[in-house]
Amino acid sequence: MRLFAAVLPPEDAVRELGAAVDELRRLPEADDLRWTGRPGWHFTLAFYGEVDESLVPELSARLERAAQRTDPFPLALHGGGHFGGRALWAGAAGDVGTLRLLAERAEAAARKAGLPTEQHRRYRPHLTVARSRADADFGPYVAALSSFEGREWTVDELCLVRSHLPDAGIPGEQPRYEAVGRWRLGSAGAGASA
Repeated sequence: MRLFAAVLPPEDAVRELGAAVDELRRLPEADDLRWTGRPGWHFTLAFYGEVDESLVPELSARLERAAQRTDPFPLALHGGGHFGGRALWAGAAGDVGTLRLLAERAEAAARKAGLPTEQHRRYRPHLTVARSRADADFGPYVAALSSFEGREWTVDELCLVRSHLPDAGIPGEQPRYEAVGRWRLGSAGAGASA
């Protein structure tokens, strides 16, 4: 199964960003981009790729420990940026340091559970809102997002998410995401749910 660890923004934060993205979709050449689906918006902490089901219980136990060792923290969707000409994203504000720490712990959980991990790169918090198959000029979109400031919320949960990729060849179909594990942050949050 294809898995990643993530922080999921609450519905009202998604609605706020959604209103800003609706404005972006009115910009010239916006129809050339592949816009991500709002039900799937998330901050990826660690991408695990294809994981053998036999490793999921150990990974889950280690993610639970990572969640218990991380206190809840404030976060907000804020501004935006791009990765080359291929991905447009919304950024984060608030306690980004703790978000980075949680990402490091989610990556360490995978290593300790026996999952192969990529070479470590500094975590850059982002929520992808659009992609392009060819290099795109994201300048106008980033400029429009620069003043976006969403409301602050408290991150109190770490999620293990399964992604179901779309069938090849179906125009406009989006990946589907399913939380297969959820752990409350902080020592008082012991216990998992799915």
